[in-house]
Amino acid sequence: MSDWTGLEELVAIAENGTFAAAARKLRRSTSHVSRAIAQLEHRTGGTLLHRTTRQVSLTAAGRELAERGRRIIDERDAALAVASGDIGARGSLRITCPTARGEYFIAPLALRHAMANPSLDVTLDFSNRVVDIVAEGFDVAIRTGQQGDLRLAAHRLGGRTLVTCAAPGYLAPRGSPETIEDLDHHDCLVGSADVWHFRRDQAETIYPPKGRWRCNNGPAVTAAAVAGLGVCQVPDFYAARALAQGRLVPVLEAFRATEEAVWAMHPRRRLVPSKVADFIALLAAELPPAMAGGLMPADLPPACS
Repeated sequence: MSDWTGLEELVAIAENGTFAAAARKLRRSTSHVSRAIAQLEHRTGGTLLHRTTRQVSLTAAGRELAERGRRIIDERDAALAVASGDIGARGSLRITCPTARGEYFIAPLALRHAMANPSLDVTLDFSNRVVDIVAEGFDVAIRTGQQGDLRLAAHRLGGRTLVTCAAPGYLAPRGSPETIEDLDHHDCLVGSADVWHFRRDQAETIYPPKGRWRCNNGPAVTAAAVAGLGVCQVPDFYAARALAQGRLVPVLEAFRATEEAVWAMHPRRRLVPSKVADFIALLAAELPPAMAGGLMPADLPPACS
């Protein structure tokens, strides 16, 4: 029995969820996968998987071993690829990013990356929670704002600003707010953030918006603003098209918050796998123009008149 027996099977279960799915991935029988895991548990002297009739989950020790094992397998595959003259990305690439940015910007680029690298398996996870990419086995995370996790390397991709805006038809009878406090007399369209961000007297400040429309979806909030329901504050890429078309107009521009950096993060390693480095290079080349260009949905309702 090799010291490596069961490691590849454990990683496949972690990535695919079940013994059967792992077996299909590895092109082996389910019984082979089961035996390999049993041998690995015997060798480590602990339980690596919780098994029920319906699902399989990793123990804490199993997650740690699977993550380390995946890095070992990636390095093995990369070394073999270099030795054979095949330097294309291969293995598995797991990416996590906020939902909206993922839908509009990351997914098209990840699709291009997958099509250019047929030996690469790509998994996209869209989530607005802050994912621990080391503990949960992700290769790349897209993050916004200041970053301080010393386990991760950060590559700046561009920037994001928040724009406060409303439809001309909404502002016509009410007037445009001139100060942040003027928002008290307006209908605010509240998104996923409980506070709006501004900058006044060289300092960042926040405002708790109140209104009768709340939705944790940026396009829906933007659509409500275009329809004339009130004032919204959204990431600039949501409102770019409507602003360019005059269906929305910016307000409180003198108080616009400082631009936030957008980062690609990955676990620190002495050698960064080519599948990670190549994907981040693609993001760095393509993502800033995409964000500046405002790749926005075209199906917003007409502006109120």
